[in-house]
Amino acid sequence: MRTNARSARIIPLALAAVLVGGLSATTAATAQARTETRATVQASARTTDAYYLRFDKGSVTNSRLELVERTPGRDKVIKTYKAGSGQVKNTCAVGKGWLPNAGASKPYAVQWHRKNFDGIINGFVIKISDRTCHNGTKRTELFIHSEMKPNGKQGTVESERWTNSGPNDYYSNGCIKLNPTNIKDLFKRLDHVGWPKKLYVVD
Repeated sequence: MRTNARSARIIPLALAAVLVGGLSATTAATAQARTETRATVQASARTTDAYYLRFDKGSVTNSRLELVERTPGRDKVIKTYKAGSGQVKNTCAVGKGWLPNAGASKPYAVQWHRKNFDGIINGFVIKISDRTCHNGTKRTELFIHSEMKPNGKQGTVESERWTNSGPNDYYSNGCIKLNPTNIKDLFKRLDHVGWPKKLYVVD
């Protein structure tokens, strides 16, 4: 009888522990869902159609990247940055041609951005969508970036060190390239006004 009585006391306690544990897990899951929902809303709030980027091709080492606001009548250029793109003007040259044009009917998509990217390129990086050039060659791994370490500081190797000693720093493997000061300024502005969804490329 004493054994049965002890079991009778243990079972409700165990059941209570399970119920409390389940309630805690449910509460935690609900809180996590709310947090994820807030994060999703905040991420959505950081993108906007009110602004876009436009790359105006001049030469591979001396072109212009513009932040543009959509306004009634004529759109307003908010900021212009010197930029490079590629090493040659052949838009179908994988890994060294400058970007193929992209007009109003089919702009590039601004897919994501990072301030601490760690790869072949580092630090402040904006990923744009792939593009097929006029002969059918697909251009991939297209970015707006600079030369810096993953933490945004200047390094010692060539790909992480901007010298401003000539046009060579503006050469890229087919991407859009800004100097470190300008890409950080661009990020600061876009963090404030919202990140555009589109990039247009013209010449």
